[in-house]
Amino acid sequence: MTRSAMWLVSLSLLSTGAMAQSKKPLDHSVYDSWQNIGVKLVSPDGRWAAYTVTPQEGDAVLYIRNLQSGKQTAFERGTTPVITEDSRYIAFTIKAPFKETRQARIKKAKPDDMPKDSMAFLELESGKMLIRTAKVKSFKTPEKGSGILAYLVEPAKDTTKKAPAKTPAKADDDSFTDADDDAPGKGGVSTTGDLVIVQTGKTLAFDTIRHVAGYTLSKPGNTISVTIQPAKKDSLAKPGVLLWYTAKREGKLISAGEGKFAQFAFDERGEQLAWAVSRDSAKAPVAIYSLAWYGPGMDSARLAVTAKSSGMRDKWSVSENGNIVFSRNGQRIFFGSAPIPKAKDTTIVDFEVAKVDVWHYLDDYLQPMQLKNLDKDLKRSYTAVFLTADNRMVQLSDDSMENFQYADEGNAEYGLGTSDSHSRVALQWTGKTNKNAWMVHIPSGRRMSVKQDLNGQIALSPSGKYIIWFDNMSGQYSTYDFLTGSTRIISAGISVKLTDEENDVPDFPSPYGTSGWMENDKYVYINDRYDIWQVDPSGKEPAFMITQGAGRAKKTVLRNVKLNPEERFYTAKQTLLLESQSDSSKYGGFWTLRLSDKAAPRQLVSGPWMYTAPLKAKNASMILYQRSSFQESPDVFAGEELATAKRISQLNPQQKDYNWGTAELFKWKTFNGQETEGIVYKPEDFDPSQKYPVLIYFYEKLTDGLYSYQAPAPTPSRLNITFFVSRGYVVLAPDIRYETGHPGKSAYDYIVSGAEALAKNPWIDRANMAIQGQSWGGYQVCHLITATPLFKAAWSGAPVANMTSAYGGIRWESGMNRQFQYEHTQSRIGATLWEKPELYIENSPLFHLPKVTTPLVIMHNDGDGAVPWYQGIEMFTGLRRLGKPVWMLNYNGDAHNLMQRQNRKDIQVRQQQFFDHYLKGAPAPKWLAKGVPATDKGRDWGFDIEQ
Repeated sequence: MTRSAMWLVSLSLLSTGAMAQSKKPLDHSVYDSWQNIGVKLVSPDGRWAAYTVTPQEGDAVLYIRNLQSGKQTAFERGTTPVITEDSRYIAFTIKAPFKETRQARIKKAKPDDMPKDSMAFLELESGKMLIRTAKVKSFKTPEKGSGILAYLVEPAKDTTKKAPAKTPAKADDDSFTDADDDAPGKGGVSTTGDLVIVQTGKTLAFDTIRHVAGYTLSKPGNTISVTIQPAKKDSLAKPGVLLWYTAKREGKLISAGEGKFAQFAFDERGEQLAWAVSRDSAKAPVAIYSLAWYGPGMDSARLAVTAKSSGMRDKWSVSENGNIVFSRNGQRIFFGSAPIPKAKDTTIVDFEVAKVDVWHYLDDYLQPMQLKNLDKDLKRSYTAVFLTADNRMVQLSDDSMENFQYADEGNAEYGLGTSDSHSRVALQWTGKTNKNAWMVHIPSGRRMSVKQDLNGQIALSPSGKYIIWFDNMSGQYSTYDFLTGSTRIISAGISVKLTDEENDVPDFPSPYGTSGWMENDKYVYINDRYDIWQVDPSGKEPAFMITQGAGRAKKTVLRNVKLNPEERFYTAKQTLLLESQSDSSKYGGFWTLRLSDKAAPRQLVSGPWMYTAPLKAKNASMILYQRSSFQESPDVFAGEELATAKRISQLNPQQKDYNWGTAELFKWKTFNGQETEGIVYKPEDFDPSQKYPVLIYFYEKLTDGLYSYQAPAPTPSRLNITFFVSRGYVVLAPDIRYETGHPGKSAYDYIVSGAEALAKNPWIDRANMAIQGQSWGGYQVCHLITATPLFKAAWSGAPVANMTSAYGGIRWESGMNRQFQYEHTQSRIGATLWEKPELYIENSPLFHLPKVTTPLVIMHNDGDGAVPWYQGIEMFTGLRRLGKPVWMLNYNGDAHNLMQRQNRKDIQVRQQQFFDHYLKGAPAPKWLAKGVPATDKGRDWGFDIEQ
């Protein structure tokens, strides 16, 4: 069987008693074309929207819409749109066609021969295509300025031949102009390009700079830093750093000569520039970096900080990996410094030396975690600051206080330093570390202890007047006042819990968090389960609930939405937008709250939908958001008023041709008398006079997703609910609450009681019920089949089978030990293996396998970075030894959740064949009946039906 045809094999596996449908059921051929919204934008003036519609596989489409007239234009393969700050233009990438790229990959084309992306620049009002240029590496527009577009194109291949600067042709029609059409000669791949700078005005003005290795735009767009790296044979071009002035349309070489450059940064005004530079030759064993700085009045850039500067630690230097940032007032340059790396010993012969990891019991981190973080650790830097007025540097953090935060965009006098170095060994069994915290005086680097051994979270206020922390042990928020040096608990007057009211793990409940700060650090806003409190960080005023109890009264969670990405704090007269979700109905919605009114919030919209990703125009009242339900795709809505916003996108019109489904809440009592609920999904053509097979999918709590749209997609190994519902299954997704020490029994109480309650309906085929779960859900599947014969089939993805062996294992994706999971988090044992071994055995399916009567498929991959795949092997080999029907799928090299799309498609076919066989009586495919021997691997996938 060919690989391209195998997905269609199972389409004929319909139940022999399936009723005729007016709409066709979903099949495995539909996945690639199903669409979602990729990127959406609204222009600052609120007149224009842009959004991309992306299929699961294939070419995206960019839509540009006039929100006043409703006129909309589509651009095939358009992606990554950027609307300029003046709302006049849009730039976007035109991706190479998917089919061409795919064919080039099949032919293993070299990078230089791969299909290239292009760039388009469009005037919004006229719809005129001003520029359309091929082979664009990147493009940028200023964050806070307008009138400038800069883009980098691939250079002429033969850089030894002199060619005139190319001015890109204007595209008055929709013709395609290639900036490299006149490139002379042929040559090798270049790491540089040609930077084209476009000035927009009454007419377009173009400037081109050759041999560009990198470029950075200032926020206002008045200056551009350009790194020049000409070919060595080009004696006329000068290497170095060029500063381009956009108003003058001229450049100035501010640093001449070869070098290595990194981390270019402008100040807010675009008048100062800083970067890391090394002038060491390519043959030097180690490149030592310095901080270069250029400012107004300077003839050229100078080295502000070197390895020999006063304040630099011995054998340290500026790090090329540390971010460089100017303070808002431009008087400080924050940068990274680090120990100078050791030179590699070139005398060592690789094949003659041992390769060994040395594990030591006093190591901060286990060796797997050290190796996982090796690259990050090799690039680690510590915050330092250069004070421009004083012409000196100050080291702010180091290996005794690794983390540093500044406030007020770098202007504040004090910062916050933290370290967890004293508690890292305990990470192995706690899953987190406690923190020590210091106030740090930025001009001197002086530190003063503020909080020791904090089990919680800590941060700076936006203006830098306070340090605020949440203490997990007390469940309270506290502040440290920089002005007075006093510490106080600020949340004690709040009458409700500020931590998870439904916590069911053996650890301190997590806080609901904060919603922001008032300007000048006057108030901090703290969430409870439903509402938001205004709290005085100085402790002088009593806490005030700004939502007036509306959330708790309606059992509706209210949370602030940050509409301005640059917002650092609230203003006194600001109107907040709150997103909401009802605990009982699961309805989504939006509310509004004017801070100065001190009145209850007002509901704007609410209904049986999920509202997501609101986006407001910077200088207008226009808002975009997405709305969806199980039946409706997450389309884009736009309007000046949320309640009257109109749909502007039309995703997945093909859905109307398929038998879809419905989603509704289902409530019952568990075996231990608890009220609970789940979601019941039914086919769109549901007929209560018929009997339906049932699939039960679970994890922990899923009912908040009642109105989530679930596209028919090859999933990472979860149940493809929409697909199975379309093909005549009823699906139950129950919520589960857990008792510490007995997670398996808890799963049984909730899942089996839910199955029994659902089976009381006459339209449920009680004899044909099955279960499916992934990861924690996969564990619960394995436990349930040892506890009940109720289910006719079971599918488990990446399960823990044996808690006694998994307890000491490694999460290879992070390098962390797994002990913390059992003692404090998801596995919920709440004790060490030595304290309560009986609980580990009680909750380990492996010890109860003789009770299993249910056929089981296990998916566990050898690249799993969360649950070691030997857990799946233990489950499989145990059941195999006992003669139980069991299969195991190992997608070679793939992860805990399948990442490779071809594997996702494969598992969807196998899941359908498995459940159709056991619950609908469909014939067994070869892989299920006889298996697929290693000699047939890659030749026969076993999808064919055995004759």
